[in-house]
Amino acid sequence: MTPDASLKLVGEVRDLQIVDADGTHCGIADELEFEGDPGKKLKVRAILVGPGAYQFRLPKWIFSIFKRAFGDASVTIPWNEVAHITGRITLKRPGGAYGLLKAEKRYAQIVRRIPFA
Repeated sequence: MTPDASLKLVGEVRDLQIVDADGTHCGIADELEFEGDPGKKLKVRAILVGPGAYQFRLPKWIFSIFKRAFGDASVTIPWNEVAHITGRITLKRPGGAYGLLKAEKRYAQIVRRIPFA
């Protein structure tokens, strides 16, 4: 499927694994950003990746707790940088070109410090 094909955005794009041009796993599509005027056709502008993108998905009080634990950084990937979408999102360039690998590494460092019972 190509990025310009008709998609069920929440069900088919959000929460998909993102893979860069080198095949490296770079994160999850946490949120989508749209452009368009009221009453007009909406277009996807970008994919947001990282804990900061959750501010749009969580109640404010929960996000404030989440933010203290994970931060609020996010990476914006322009929609025109998506090569194709299958069971995952494949990007046109390496993840480092978008700042993804750095964000993913930081997130992994934080998660490792959380004690699990």
